[in-house]
Amino acid sequence: MIRKDEKEMLLQNSDKNLNALFEIIESVPSRRRNISIETGERDKNFRDVIMHLYEWHAMLERWYREGMDGDIPSIPAPGNKWSTIKLLNMQIWENYQDITLNKAIKKLKLSHERVMNLIKSHSNEEMLTKQYYKWTKTSNLYSYFMANTSQHYIWAIKKCEVIANSINQEISIMK
Repeated sequence: MIRKDEKEMLLQNSDKNLNALFEIIESVPSRRRNISIETGERDKNFRDVIMHLYEWHAMLERWYREGMDGDIPSIPAPGNKWSTIKLLNMQIWENYQDITLNKAIKKLKLSHERVMNLIKSHSNEEMLTKQYYKWTKTSNLYSYFMANTSQHYIWAIKKCEVIANSINQEISIMK
């Protein structure tokens, strides 16, 4: 059962987790923040992680807009199903290889603010009641927002910790 203060907790945790993510990035000297680490994984640098979050915000905003307009949005994205999520995420990664980290951070901060404002615009009942909106199907609005903010930021924190540790280790070896 979801408590009535869950909406407020979601807002607080989302801000807290996003700030923690930025603190990790800022723990790396600015001249080294663009370094890509050697990994077999998709996300090799801070920009990759930040733009992944940004694009998922953009998808959430599209789902929300289409759903609130009475349509049933294509979730996760047109032409994609949850079973093709790895391909979708790889496409996202490819789409943002030319963007700078600074621009990526600005874009994420703005999209985070937009999503937080969407959350604030809803009552607890609207957020927490399953099937309150037809487009959320058997779920509630809260679960869509939580998955694309606070929870997703925890994933990003873990990824960025690995990147930061790798870069900082390289710096200490060079000294």
